[in-house]
Amino acid sequence: MGLFDSLRHEVVDIIEWLDHTRDTLVWRFPRYRNEIKNGAQLIVRPGQVAVLVHRGELADVFEPGHHRLTTDNVPILSRLQGWRHGFESPFKSEVYFVNTRQIVDLKWGTPNPIPVRDPEFGPIRLRAFGTYTLRATDPRALLRELVGTDDHFEADEIHELMRGLIHSSLAQ
Repeated sequence: MGLFDSLRHEVVDIIEWLDHTRDTLVWRFPRYRNEIKNGAQLIVRPGQVAVLVHRGELADVFEPGHHRLTTDNVPILSRLQGWRHGFESPFKSEVYFVNTRQIVDLKWGTPNPIPVRDPEFGPIRLRAFGTYTLRATDPRALLRELVGTDDHFEADEIHELMRGLIHSSLAQ
């Protein structure tokens, strides 16, 4: 990496997400060495929230709008002060965007018939299928429980979990 590339990563960030896929639940803003600079401009669009992870902890959730972030990374100065860490800032921050729109028409079905005992007919084999809608309502829990440190999390990744939940509720 040349000097110009290194200096380019020292300027104040504009952090935003434009999703054209319609099935992405969570996307992490790709920032070089996770060093979001002090004064970064965060743009959160309708149908999204942004979650700031600062020094490894869920710090704040930002609703739609324009926000100015305050971090410990000062352009150029934090790089120079990080000489003990190989000229890398120890103040890591990440921004995860969470899609809060409904993701519709997700299909589910039982992979095999489920044996059920009916009082009138005795043992029967049941199959079921349908569609469901998915929407993130608690971005902190979604990041903590399912996403973790993944940089991209789609509705397909939660499909097996949902299918298992539906299957187990039918089998009871």
